[in-house]
Amino acid sequence: MDIGQLIDSNFKGNIYIVQNNQTVYEQESGFADLPNQIPNTLETKFATASAGKAFVAVGILQLIEQGKISFDDTLGSLLNIEFNEIDKGVTVKQLLTHTSGVPDYFDETVMNEYEDLWTDFPNYKIRHNSDLLPLFINKPMMYPKGEKFQYNNSGYVLLAMMIEQAAGMDFDQYLKANVFDVCGMGSTGYYELDKLPAKCANHYIRCHGTDEYRTNIYSVDAKGTGAGGAFVTVKDIIRFWNGLLDGKLLSSELVSDMLRKQSGDGADPEEGYYGYGMWIIDNPQGEDFAYFQGCDPGVSFMSEYNPNNGMISVLVSNYGDNVWREMRKIRKALY
Repeated sequence: MDIGQLIDSNFKGNIYIVQNNQTVYEQESGFADLPNQIPNTLETKFATASAGKAFVAVGILQLIEQGKISFDDTLGSLLNIEFNEIDKGVTVKQLLTHTSGVPDYFDETVMNEYEDLWTDFPNYKIRHNSDLLPLFINKPMMYPKGEKFQYNNSGYVLLAMMIEQAAGMDFDQYLKANVFDVCGMGSTGYYELDKLPAKCANHYIRCHGTDEYRTNIYSVDAKGTGAGGAFVTVKDIIRFWNGLLDGKLLSSELVSDMLRKQSGDGADPEEGYYGYGMWIIDNPQGEDFAYFQGCDPGVSFMSEYNPNNGMISVLVSNYGDNVWREMRKIRKALY
């Protein structure tokens, strides 16, 4: 089947699909630099928004495996900050599985636009995890710890701060040394928007009511945090999956736990459940599918692993195009 015939002809970004390390389909479309008409290529580095939570989860699981922290360790025991009304008894596992109840600086149940965060707080100030603390540290708990699943960005900011405390270095430096370099992900990193390296895509938002675009430089954090914001190439994501599945990053037991249902109720069958840094889609006909995803103004990303046929798909758009709709087509055609 010609996958290209299924993909929306207006899709702008990259799609890369492999099966058992053989390329099944690749597509590069749209411009990394729109005014200068510089096209996206396989070497283009794209922002990935919340997809970076998968990397943070791996970092935490590595530290657990090394005995430096545990699933049952608490906020109060691992971080020396003023928690105010936040329950210091929230555990590492609750943060990993979005069951902590800590106040979310971007609560997607009440806020629609991420860029609304920066109306009163300049986004250029967000360059470290601790820079996000003023946005949530004085708020009350959303619900008692462990009570339910609710996707939570603040939780992964706190996890990244735990990596920094345990490892004695910035979380992105830790991830580079212990995840990206180990997997050969030479083009992946957390870059500052006003100091981007070569081959990074600009990310575009359509101006309301027009056919014009603006970049997202005033709409997202100046540099990624534990909540997300890594830049990647599609091939680096394949390298990440291979490193994870081949046991280069974690023991096989922890990889299985990461890709297994840990929380959520599956009420939305497409969104599914949550593992550690990964979303899990229930598959009654075989092993469950695992994916990680991200969405910011001008950014959309999804990568999914199907253990039943060894297929890994990576879809990313620097125009915020609907990667989830395209992934549904891929599942129907190839699964």
